[in-house]
Amino acid sequence: FVYVYEDGDWKIAHHHSSQMPEEVQPKKPVLSDQEVRDLFNLWNDALATLDPAQVAARYSKEAILLPTVSDEPRTDEERITDYFVNFLEKKPQGVIKQGMVRSGEGWAKDAGVYEFTMGATGDKVLARYSFVYVYE
Repeated sequence: FVYVYEDGDWKIAHHHSSQMPEEVQPKKPVLSDQEVRDLFNLWNDALATLDPAQVAARYSKEAILLPTVSDEPRTDEERITDYFVNFLEKKPQGVIKQGMVRSGEGWAKDAGVYEFTMGATGDKVLARYSFVYVYE
């Protein structure tokens, strides 16, 4: 406020009011626990296609993949795709055994234990997992 003294009283000469910038930004979605778990199912469905490019397309532009059966971190689309070339030869399908979901505006996290059945051999691999999803 800017006040001026007029006719024996203080009067408002200037008053500015505007919405806070964080309120102007479009809201990003907050997912339910089931919607977050459905994102895992989309990824698992991509595995079933046996197409490394389809699986890699599920990852964000700045993804970090710490693979289940490789000790090499993958941080770009080319290296993520490369990992799935070999992994998909085993014909994996995952089942979440136990997990916890947390989410907020434009992000979600699903972490726990999953088990892969390798369709090519019948072998099972039990592993910890964590997926962090971002809205792009």
